Amino acid sequence: MSVLVYTESEQNTFKKTAFEVASYAKAVADQLGTTVTAIAINTDDVTPLGNYGVAKVLKVNHPALNTFSANTYADAIQQAAKAEQAQVVIVSSSADSKYLAPLLAVGLEAGYASNVVATPSSTAPFTVKRSAFTNKAFEVAEITSTVKIIGVSNNAFGLVESSASATAVDFSPVLADSGVTVTAVDKATDKVTIADAEIVVSAGRGLKGPENWGMVEELADVLGAATACSKPVSDLGWRPHGEHVGQTGKPVASNLYIAIGISGAIQHLAGINASKVKVVINTDPEAPFFKAADYGIVGDAFEVVPQLIEKLKAFKAS
Repeated sequence: MSVLVYTESEQNTFKKTAFEVASYAKAVADQLGTTVTAIAINTDDVTPLGNYGVAKVLKVNHPALNTFSANTYADAIQQAAKAEQAQVVIVSSSADSKYLAPLLAVGLEAGYASNVVATPSSTAPFTVKRSAFTNKAFEVAEITSTVKIIGVSNNAFGLVESSASATAVDFSPVLADSGVTVTAVDKATDKVTIADAEIVVSAGRGLKGPENWGMVEELADVLGAATACSKPVSDLGWRPHGEHVGQTGKPVASNLYIAIGISGAIQHLAGINASKVKVVINTDPEAPFFKAADYGIVGDAFEVVPQLIEKLKAFKAS
C-alpha cells in the first residue's frame, strides 16, 4: 500500500504544484510508514520527483490524455490507484484537479477533502485541517472511507526536498476516447502563470484604461510575478478573461498579492484571501481592501508604482 500523488505538468514540464503535492505526499507516507508513488501524464523526464520523496513513478502516455478531460484523467488516476492499492490519493487545488477529484472520489468510493492546509493531525481516525468559508475559517475533517482523497491547498505546505531515487515504470490504463475535440490551444509561454506564481500583481479600474497597463507589467517583470486583474477590467476588455482573479475568476494563493487600484469587492477578496501577504495601493483610504490587506499605501498608483519599480530595480542592482 502506497500513497499515490497526481503530479500535474504542462508542455512536458512539471508544474511547481507537482513538487508541492509530492512533498506533502512524502510527509503523509512517513506518517503511514509507506512510500510515495506518483502518476505522471505525458511527461518524459520524471527524475525531479525523486528530489521530493517520490520512490516510484507511473509514466502514462496515451492519445486520450493529450488534452485535458476530467473524466479521462480521473479514469487513468483511478486505475493507477487500484493497481497500486493506494488508500490515500493526493492532488493539488488547481482548477483541473478540483474538476477531476470528485469524479475520482466516485470511482474509488472515496472521501474527498479539498483545500487541505496541513498534514493529517491523526491517521486513525484520518483527520485533516482544511480552509473553509472562502479562507475565513478552518475546519477539522475526518475521512472515514477506506480510500481517502486529499486536495492540497496551493502554497499551504511548500516544497520540501527529500532525496530519493525515483524508479520510473510505464503504466498503460485502458481508456476510452473522451468525446471532446480540441481544435486549438493558445498559451502564453513567456509569462509566469497565475496558478504557479509566487507573486501576483493585479490591477483594477483605478488604472483608468488598458493603455496604462505597461507599469503593471513592468512591476511584474521586476518581481518575476504574474499579472492579474479584477472582474470589471476583464469585462471591459482591458485585459484577457484568463487574468481575472477572484471568487468568479481564478483563485489566488500566492505568497505575495499586490492590488493596484482595486477597491476590494467581496467576490474579489474571497478569491485571493488565501494569499499569505496582501498589499493594496489605492487613493481611497476607505476602500474595503485596506481592511483585508497586510500592508496598504494610500496614494495615486501613477505616482506610487513608478517609484516602487525604481526602488526595486535599484535594490536588485545592489
